[in-house]
Amino acid sequence: MSRENLGYEVLSDEAGRPIKAWTVGVPFEDEAKQQLRNLRGLPFIHKWVAAMPDVHRGYGATVGSVVPTVGAVIPAAVGVDIGCGMIAVRTTLRAEQLPDSLKAVRSAIERTVPHGRTDNGGPNDRGAWRAAPKGHQEAWAKLVTGYDAIVAKHPRIGRGPELGHLGTLGTGNHFIELCVDESDGVWLMLHSGSRGVGNRIGSYFIERAKEDMRRWFVNLPDADLAYLPEGTTLFDDYVFAVGWAQDFAAMNRELMLRSAVEALQRCNELPPFELSESAVNCHHNYISREHHFGKNCFVTRKGAVRARAGDLGIIPGSMGARSYIVRGKGNADAFESCSHGAGRAMSREAAKKRFTLDDHAKATAGVECRKDVDVIDETPGAYKSIDAVMAAQADLVEVVHTLKQVVCVKG
Repeated sequence: MSRENLGYEVLSDEAGRPIKAWTVGVPFEDEAKQQLRNLRGLPFIHKWVAAMPDVHRGYGATVGSVVPTVGAVIPAAVGVDIGCGMIAVRTTLRAEQLPDSLKAVRSAIERTVPHGRTDNGGPNDRGAWRAAPKGHQEAWAKLVTGYDAIVAKHPRIGRGPELGHLGTLGTGNHFIELCVDESDGVWLMLHSGSRGVGNRIGSYFIERAKEDMRRWFVNLPDADLAYLPEGTTLFDDYVFAVGWAQDFAAMNRELMLRSAVEALQRCNELPPFELSESAVNCHHNYISREHHFGKNCFVTRKGAVRARAGDLGIIPGSMGARSYIVRGKGNADAFESCSHGAGRAMSREAAKKRFTLDDHAKATAGVECRKDVDVIDETPGAYKSIDAVMAAQADLVEVVHTLKQVVCVKG
């Protein structure tokens, strides 16, 4: 590894293209490095692979990676939470207008937005709609034609909820937060993706790509790097399906934000308020057609946000850490990208073994949130330092707003 004095480090060898990593001052695990080394040797990688400061080992492909390709796409490099991302909006509320206890505020959001998962995802799942609201049905009507086209060609994708998950949060690291910024303005921010339907699309095409690799006797350093060559029907079907899932995810966030705002406006604990700025809505698990270094290519960002010059993005911390509204600097070496968050410092299982409920309560002091054993894997100590992550990408983004959560709803 060498330091280029350009804000990033370079992992290079004679066998493959370089890896440019914005990881100065943050942990960069060996498993993630190996995943990236496996990736960069593929013949259709354009120029190099970029690693963001929140980089860590992922299922199939590295989280915090930016992968430009020409002539093929790798479904696992997007993953199964297609279109996962963030949305945030500033309100006219002020910090001094918030009540001393925010428990009722948190409860208002939890009553309004389905979250979590019960009944093994069955009919009584509290994380899905039994009867979607009218506005959600109208939103689904704009998406259903594309969905029907996907399912007509790939029926297995249709075996699960779709409308029932539109406007719902999910589980894991997905959240809804009420935050206070550097000037005591109050923001609503949330994190979610394409839910069950995106998972089915991602899982299906990952397996189809693996089947093709076996059929064509293609030997890969990691089976999860199975790819779909451009010019094939499966490539076209995947690109269409992943684009549709990204639209579903963006709509999912918009509907939840609208529901959460309405819940807070009905809440007797808060004075009347309005929204004061347009919402920032950005993906961080997705594919985009872009032009870099003289070529049209597909850029796959898994745990990374597009950060062209002037682009607004959102980089959240953890349940007890700051988050940031940022403006992109358009760094060409990073393919105009930045991190999607703090990034995990350890696995979920490791976090459950390492941290206690007391540790979690101390780390989330001052935040109205769950403090039970089922969220230990999301405790702040399981993540990298957001301060170190932001320092490592100073040449990728500039900070516009600094947010600190006071309410956090987890699935």
